[in-house]
Amino acid sequence: MNSSVDTPDWSKIPAPIDDGAARHLEGARMISVLLPATDGLKCDLASLPGRVVIFAYPRTGKPGITNPDGWDLIPGARGCTPQACSFRDHFAELKTLGVDRLFGLSTQSASYQREVAERLHLPFPILSDESLTLVRTMRLPTFETSGMILLKRLALVIDNGTIKHVFYPVFPPDQSADEVIAWLKKERSYGKA
Repeated sequence: MNSSVDTPDWSKIPAPIDDGAARHLEGARMISVLLPATDGLKCDLASLPGRVVIFAYPRTGKPGITNPDGWDLIPGARGCTPQACSFRDHFAELKTLGVDRLFGLSTQSASYQREVAERLHLPFPILSDESLTLVRTMRLPTFETSGMILLKRLALVIDNGTIKHVFYPVFPPDQSADEVIAWLKKERSYGKA
């Protein structure tokens, strides 16, 4: 399903740099915390069996509501909708590559996120860490703007509750799913050797 997404000219958006804020995550065990999801359920990433992919993003906007002042000048801030759509459009392929579950993650409330999940027809839930419990305990990379603490964009491959691989920084956002797919294919080919 390819719907029209307002994808900016990424060459005019400042790219994030690898500030080292995610280096500690690979090999880390997820903490046990129940996160509300857009499907109305609660999810504990530490207890999910199999392979889970999570893509974290700062925030999604709503049509007709402007972004915070200077949003496009914050490296890595812009592109949440293109990132979510890239995972939506590659959902079936991710499943064939062994991904048991896929989630988006932000610090916005699940009720706020529900709008974007419905509008973009996402076939996977978005998790809310509005309380910042996961963010603070796992020391996920964040930034602050307009009084909000927001996640920096990253993607995690989690096997049976342990982080196997970290994609950080993620840029451009609309290529995030492609990067995960390329890594999954490479890992699969190594496994056959």
